Amino acid sequence: MIGHMELQRVAQKILPLFSVPDLEYSIQTYGNGHINDTFLISSASGHRFILQRISPAAFHHPDHVMDNMMKVTSALRGKILSRQGDPDREALSIIPLHNGAPYLTWEDGAVWRMTKFIPDTVSYDLPENESIFCESGRAFGRFACDLADYPADTLFETIPHFHDTPDRLRLFRDACQKDAVNRAGTCQNVIKDYLDRAERSSLLTGQLENGTLPVRVTHNDTKLNNVLLDSQTLHAVCVIDLDTVMPGLFAYDFGDAIRFGASTALEDERDTSRIHFSLPMFKAFAQGYLQESGNMLSPAEIDSLPVGAWMMTYECGMRFLTDYLAGDVYFHVASEDHNLVRAINQMTLLKDMEKYEQAMSDTVHSSTPQA
Repeated sequence: MIGHMELQRVAQKILPLFSVPDLEYSIQTYGNGHINDTFLISSASGHRFILQRISPAAFHHPDHVMDNMMKVTSALRGKILSRQGDPDREALSIIPLHNGAPYLTWEDGAVWRMTKFIPDTVSYDLPENESIFCESGRAFGRFACDLADYPADTLFETIPHFHDTPDRLRLFRDACQKDAVNRAGTCQNVIKDYLDRAERSSLLTGQLENGTLPVRVTHNDTKLNNVLLDSQTLHAVCVIDLDTVMPGLFAYDFGDAIRFGASTALEDERDTSRIHFSLPMFKAFAQGYLQESGNMLSPAEIDSLPVGAWMMTYECGMRFLTDYLAGDVYFHVASEDHNLVRAINQMTLLKDMEKYEQAMSDTVHSSTPQA
């Protein structure tokens, strides 16, 4: 793994290769993502950009990531223009290299890309109130609508089997059996909690396989902090972080947003007494999401949304635990037990969520606009 200081030195070297207007910029680490390395580029004259190194560990074909990103941003910008919006504010803008290429492949094989910084916006790790989470729902619902007629089969699957929960379960069982770094003995109770729920792992993939649920263009990382809100009005402005945009199910996007935003604590909170499922937050997101997208969802898709919340919480927690057992090879960690803490956190949330399954189902049906 490349160290932080070395990454900054590389960023300094490659910055002049991008088509930016000034010569002198400051570079600072930006955001708190688990996967990519992100830097804020700022000049004295006020120009700002986001420079990112796409994680080679997470994305084995970064050219596929960028191909999807270019196609989707182009489609989004067209939809925004058609409703007389501002595509430079409501969609990401890719900054090319001086030679016109949309991204840089560095000498170590890593891919770097640059986008415009969208000013006068804020993002939140956790919703401070229901209104903010409702706006997040609107943003992702609008994203779904804007791409509803885009042919999903023309996009690459940037991470194969990304939300294939039965396959995630298979990898988890393999990690338990191999116990590569001798950690399984520290978490037998947590392992059991995940294995005890294995029979539900194919609820969504089964409906996808039999055609009950259609393949859609999905974001696949619908955390609240991937929505930019206007810093004054707190209305949704733009959905960011398009690395995992690919074919999928709307239940995945809805569910992952709930997993993250309807929890009363961040996903690495160690104190389990602080981790609860918030039904009011669920209702707020569902209302925003379905007000924007409800008219174009099938009845089966409406039914699948609460299942998606359960499935994404289960799957994400299982991924954290798999990475812990494998020696922390995928997610960024700040301590030896960081992934274990995350896995316990997600299971705590899941157990609380299971108490509200009927209320969640009632909510999505009452929030769907009537034709």
